[in-house]
Amino acid sequence: MTTPGINVWVFVTGCLLTPSIPVKSNIMDITANYTASHIDTSATTQADKAITLLRWTYGLVPIVAGTDKFIHLLTDWDKYLAPAFANILPMPVYSFMNIVGLIEIVAGALVLIKPRIGSLVVGLWLIGIAINLLFTGQYYDVAVRDTVMAIGAFSLCILTSRNK
Repeated sequence: MTTPGINVWVFVTGCLLTPSIPVKSNIMDITANYTASHIDTSATTQADKAITLLRWTYGLVPIVAGTDKFIHLLTDWDKYLAPAFANILPMPVYSFMNIVGLIEIVAGALVLIKPRIGSLVVGLWLIGIAINLLFTGQYYDVAVRDTVMAIGAFSLCILTSRNK
């Protein structure tokens, strides 16, 4: 017998972290009540769930971060621009970061509208951010995190390519 918390975790994520706890095999079968014409393999169902989760993540996070470039509620974004790049800008760092914010908002919207193209744009953008962070001489942890996030964005691109 499983606990309600485990059932909710399995239902939301589709995975069970503790294999010693038995779980009904039909918990994730959301197609059980469909007619025969709607039958889908569980691998496709799981892939569709992953695509949806990644699409919303890589769509909304850049929109939130891009919006915050204007209001600096989450952090002072200006400090993350490497001095080597800030010194060659033809404008103040704050103005440049506002442009960055607009790009991030558009990239996030693109992921929501056209996930295959948008996820590629966001992945490349995250790699660019990671490279910039390496040039700061600090924030290496954030550079690693952004690189891992880029891998997730590229994974979304790959997953959405299977439908072509």
